[in-house]
Amino acid sequence: MKFGARILKTGIAITLALFLATAFQLPTAFAAISAIFAIQPTIYRSYLSIIEQIQANVIGAVFAIGAGLAFGYHPIIIGLTAIIVIAINIKLKAVSTIPVALVTVIAILDSPGENFIDVALIRFFTILLGVLAAFIVNLVFLPPKYETKLYMRITENTEEITKWIRINLRQTSEHTILKAEIDKLKESMIKLDQLYLNYKEERNYFKRESFAKSRKLVLFRQMIVTTNHALDTLKKLHRLENELNQMPENFHKLLINELDYLLYTHEESLLKFIGKIKTHPTNEHIHDEKFDKQKLTEALMAYHNEHHSSCFYPLLPIIATIIDYNEQLEHLNLLINSFHSFHKEDNEIKLSEDE
Repeated sequence: MKFGARILKTGIAITLALFLATAFQLPTAFAAISAIFAIQPTIYRSYLSIIEQIQANVIGAVFAIGAGLAFGYHPIIIGLTAIIVIAINIKLKAVSTIPVALVTVIAILDSPGENFIDVALIRFFTILLGVLAAFIVNLVFLPPKYETKLYMRITENTEEITKWIRINLRQTSEHTILKAEIDKLKESMIKLDQLYLNYKEERNYFKRESFAKSRKLVLFRQMIVTTNHALDTLKKLHRLENELNQMPENFHKLLINELDYLLYTHEESLLKFIGKIKTHPTNEHIHDEKFDKQKLTEALMAYHNEHHSSCFYPLLPIIATIIDYNEQLEHLNLLINSFHSFHKEDNEIKLSEDE
């Protein structure tokens, strides 16, 4: 089991909320609960979250105190108040803050007595204290290393996809097993997109860092696009497995050679990005050979002219997908070469060894 930064941050936020509540002689439980809901994956999102959490807390407190004074503290009143608070938060497009608003409603309406207003205000400020504790933790403790995480996740996904393409091309994969692996890879790419958005959300406080990050964002986005094209290639190879097996041996060998070149180039580009492989001028070929889309297309057309097989038309999409994959790779390499050729001092890749 791997403990991530979010797990540690949640534990620290709960501890801090409990200490603060104890220091101010406030109910500790509500402070800890609100701290849990306020933990965010990025510092920028934490800044936005604290504003939304305070807004939700105020809405919940106002309606809870109003309902308590007007109708009392019956469970039905608590339920109806919760429905109203949920509806208002949805109307304000603050769905993520509904839990803390409901905690405020329950905390306040669950405190009947002569000192209702005093107790309600104490619990209101207790929940705010928990939100503040979470914000402090988000701001100070364990800042996320999204650059490292993003590169490592891209590399892991790419390695998995290229491995399965090679296995599938050599007809050594089990159809059902590969289908399950493709489903897992789809989920991994969705998580990768979310990680990219988290990295994009993080703000830089210096203009120089902001420009450097903008260039990295373009590169990371293209890396993800290229990996998605590799996954599309794998999906089509898997779907058209039977048709490919009916193709002549010379076409199959050509397909293996061309895709092997693309996979090698893809893996090489990721190493080149972090400086483990030398970059080349954009007008200089890295290899003596290159991807030959014309040769691949002509081989398929020659098969059609000779056999007029029904396998021809289903294979057209896979050839188009492979050509698209090559074009995205060329664009990625162009960006990486440019990235390392200009602004060398600013374009530092921050990869941590402990990630």
